Amino acid sequence: MTDSSASGAGEQTNSRKVEHIRVIEQDSGTDREGGYFDRVRLSHRGLPEIALADVDTQVEFLGKTLSFPMLISSMTGGDHALVRKINRNLAIAAQATGVAMGVGSQRVMLEQPAARASFELRQFAPDALLFANLGAVQLNYGCGLAECREVVDALDADALYLHLNPLQEAVQPEGDTNFSGLLDKIADINERLGCPVILKEVGCGMSPEDIAAAAVRGISCIDVAGQGGTSWSRIEHHRAGTSGDSLGLRFQDWGIPTPQALKLAAPFRDRVELIASGGLRNGVDMVKSVILGARLCGLAAPLLKPAMESADQVIAAIETLKREFATAMFLLGMPDVKTLYGNEQLILDENF
Repeated sequence: MTDSSASGAGEQTNSRKVEHIRVIEQDSGTDREGGYFDRVRLSHRGLPEIALADVDTQVEFLGKTLSFPMLISSMTGGDHALVRKINRNLAIAAQATGVAMGVGSQRVMLEQPAARASFELRQFAPDALLFANLGAVQLNYGCGLAECREVVDALDADALYLHLNPLQEAVQPEGDTNFSGLLDKIADINERLGCPVILKEVGCGMSPEDIAAAAVRGISCIDVAGQGGTSWSRIEHHRAGTSGDSLGLRFQDWGIPTPQALKLAAPFRDRVELIASGGLRNGVDMVKSVILGARLCGLAAPLLKPAMESADQVIAAIETLKREFATAMFLLGMPDVKTLYGNEQLILDENF
């Protein structure tokens, strides 16, 4: 790719990031609000036999202690004042509240170097667990180990998300749709990168076949990122303009709901650590995710508007989530996250 074509691609990618934010602002229907976690009913304890003040929500992940198992899920990045503000506020909040954070796709900084600044967040979150992010499909479009290291270095990240978004790319007018042969390339990056690689869907879920194939190639952490929250298919429908193409709407609810994705992944818990994202909207959903085998719980949509305002607004939102999480643990009689994790006896009805 020539410098001029790279610059053009970078401008297109950067513009797309801002368009995504505007669509989410203007169309509440991009949040599909599947309510799948509402179908998971838990066994309330009238006699929890513990004090709320004694509930321990702390967890360890990738060698760092988190105040509770929360991940600020990937949102955005680019050479634009709004996305720089969002990422800065999220990073400050992650540091202040002791939670993890994953950034949005960093492809834009590979095409447009000025966008790197929106991902240089370690200065705002010196102790936080931070995940870099690149589309796995880009391994079929010129990216390799050097580019993966570049995005990790920009963030001084603890791990790299390689996100999987075949539906979004299929619907996107300018989508990259060659997903052939990715598993072996992902395995090679995982072996040589020097920090953990985490596979992540972007809202359609990971099947047991996906998880098994990744696990056998040495991937030890997967974000199932199921259906039920933000629909990138619907977002890309808006970006398609007035062409009359309804493909994005047709597939706006495609995928495996997050609770089901976690349940289907249960046989792999001894080999793969799971992250739950996709449709989680409160601390109760987070508790249900941990019960279903998630080590971390990712939320993005509830934090976008606060992040557009201030770091204090994000901190307040996270503190509310933590209080909800701790209260749910108390009402289940669970003193710590270790006793909560994978404890499916707490589920009253498994027909979800």
